[in-house]
Amino acid sequence: MNFSPRRHRLAAAASLALLACATHAQTSDPAAPISPTPAIERPAQSKPAARPRPTAAKEAAEPAPLQSALTADLFYEILMGEMTARSGDPGSGYALVLDAARRLRDGKLFQRAVEIALQSRSGDAALAAARAWQETLPNSRDARRIELQILIALNRISETVEPLRAEVAATSQIERPLLMAVIVRNYSRASDKKLAASVVEQALADELKNPATGGLAWATVGRLRLNAGDASGALEAARKGQEIDPTSEAPAALALEMIDPGQPLAEPIVMRFLNNNPKASPDLRVAYARVLVENRRYSDASAQLQTLTTTRPGLAEPWLLLGSLQMQARQDAAAETSIKRFIELSGSPKGGGNSKDADDAADRKRGVSQAYFALSQLAERRKDYAAAERWLSRVDGADELVAAQTRRASLLARQGKLPQAREVIRSLPERTAEDKKQKFLAEVQLLRDAKQYQAAYDMLAQASAASPDDGDLVYDQAMVAEKLNRLDDMERLLRRLIELKPENQNAYNALGYSLADRKIRLEEARTLIQKAVQLAPEDPFIADSLGWVEFRLGNTAEAIRILEAAYKTRPDPEIGAHFGEVLWTSGQKDRAVTIWKEALLSDAENETLQETLKRLRVKP
Repeated sequence: MNFSPRRHRLAAAASLALLACATHAQTSDPAAPISPTPAIERPAQSKPAARPRPTAAKEAAEPAPLQSALTADLFYEILMGEMTARSGDPGSGYALVLDAARRLRDGKLFQRAVEIALQSRSGDAALAAARAWQETLPNSRDARRIELQILIALNRISETVEPLRAEVAATSQIERPLLMAVIVRNYSRASDKKLAASVVEQALADELKNPATGGLAWATVGRLRLNAGDASGALEAARKGQEIDPTSEAPAALALEMIDPGQPLAEPIVMRFLNNNPKASPDLRVAYARVLVENRRYSDASAQLQTLTTTRPGLAEPWLLLGSLQMQARQDAAAETSIKRFIELSGSPKGGGNSKDADDAADRKRGVSQAYFALSQLAERRKDYAAAERWLSRVDGADELVAAQTRRASLLARQGKLPQAREVIRSLPERTAEDKKQKFLAEVQLLRDAKQYQAAYDMLAQASAASPDDGDLVYDQAMVAEKLNRLDDMERLLRRLIELKPENQNAYNALGYSLADRKIRLEEARTLIQKAVQLAPEDPFIADSLGWVEFRLGNTAEAIRILEAAYKTRPDPEIGAHFGEVLWTSGQKDRAVTIWKEALLSDAENETLQETLKRLRVKP
C-alpha cells in the first residue's frame, strides 16, 4: 500500500530525483563517468517552457539572466559551445557554455553545462558546473538539487549532508512528505546503504527533534535503515517517531511493513496509532487488514474491517474485503450483505479523462467482477443455481472470461451435467502454455468434484508422465490416489514431491495426516506435520493435522489446545469435525455437539464431517 500523497507532483518532487547513471559510476572513483541524463526532474506543468514557482515561503527567486549582457561575442560563444559539444568535442563545448553561464548568470546555461558534462560521462565536470552555478546564484534551489543528484550518483554520500539539510529547510511543510519519499527513493540507490541512512539522519537532525516533523523524519530514517538490512534500527526509528509525534501515520506505516513473528514489537506501533487516531487514513487500516489476512489471522482482519465499515461506511473497498472474509468463515448472509454494499458504493465503473481515472475505473471494474463471482458462489452454496448463473452473466471483460466460464462449468457439473461442463472448459481459449495447464486442472477438478476419481487419476497420470517435474500435477495425482484408496501410490507421489520441492509444506502435511488418519507410523506422521508447521506456522489446516496426530498419539489435552486454536482461526467444517471428535471422546459431549452444529451450518455436505458423525452415531 502506498501511503504517499496521491496528487500531482509538486516542486519538491524534483528535489532529489537521482540522475540515471551508468553502473560503473557507482564507485568511489571521483572521475568515474556518468551516463547522459536530463539534468533535473521537474514537476508536471501545463506549459513545457514554464518555470516552477518557488515552494518555500519567501524563497529568493533566482535572478533572471542578464539579457542586456548577451553581446554578439557571448552569443557566438554559446553557439560554438553547442556546436562543439554536438560535433564530438564535449569538453570544449562544456567550457564555452560554462563560461557564458558565469558571465550571464543564467541558470539555464549552467544546467546545459551540467548536461554536456553528463553526456560526456564526466562526473567531476558535472559537479563542478553545479557548484559554479551555486557560487554564482546562491539562492538557486535548482543548483543545489542538481548538486545533490550528482553527489548521490557518484556515491559521494558523505558530502550531501549540508546540501540536503538546506534543501529540507527550504521545503514547505505541505511538500515535506513528498520530499521525504524522494529522499528514501534516491538514497536507497547508494551502494553503501548504512552510510546513506547515517547521512540522512545527520541532515535531518533538526527535523528529528521537532514534534511537528519528527514522526515523518524518523520514518524516513527508519526506511533507509530497513533498506540497509537494519530491521531493529528501523523499528527503533518507528518507535521514536511515534513517541515524538503520536498523530503521524508515517511511523505506523513503517512498522506495518515489519510485522512478522520475528518482530513482535512492530505490530503494537500500528495498533497504538489506529487506536489513538480513529480518523486516521483508511488506507493504513486496510493495509493492516491485508497483512493480517496474509498471516492467516482472519478474525483479527475481520475486526479491523468491521471497525472501518462502521466508522467510514461510505468507502467501498473495505466492504469487499470484509465480505470475502465472512464468506470464507461461512457467514454467508453477512457476506452477501457486505458484497452487495460494495457493488452499490462502487457504482458504474466508467473511465475518466486521464490515465489515473482510467486506472481507477479499471480497478473498480475488477473489484465489481470479483463481487459478482463471490455472489455467484454464495448462491451456488445454497443450491440456487439460477441465481448463481445470473450473477455470472453480469461479469464483463475479456480478462474475466476464463474465470466466469470455469465457474459456469462448475455450476453445470453440480447439476449433474458433467459432459456439458467439460465441454465448456475445453472450449476456453489457449493463448499460452499456462492457459492450457489451467484448463487441464479445471477439468480435473470437475471430475474430482463429481467423484469421477479414476478418470481424474488417469488424466493426471498421463500429464505427469509428460511433465514428471511438475509439482502441481504430482500433488493433485497423490490426492486423487488417496480418494481411490491407492495409499501406496499416494505416499510414493508425495515423497516424490518432497524430493522435487523440499519447501512444499502441503506435501509434508498431506503425508503426515494420511499416516495419522490411518493410525500408522504416528511418530513419523508427527515429524512430517511438524516440518509442515515450520514451513507454514500460521496455517490452520496444518495445525488441524498436528492436533489430529496428537489425538492419535493419546495426547488429548494437547490435541484440544491445538484444534481449538485452529478452529478459532478458521472455523472450517473439517477442522470442526476433528475438534468435535476429540471433545466427544474426552467426555465434553455437549460442547462437541455445539461445534458440529456450527460446522453443519457451514457445510452440511463436508465428507469428513459426515463420516465422523456417522461413525460416532451422532445426530446433532
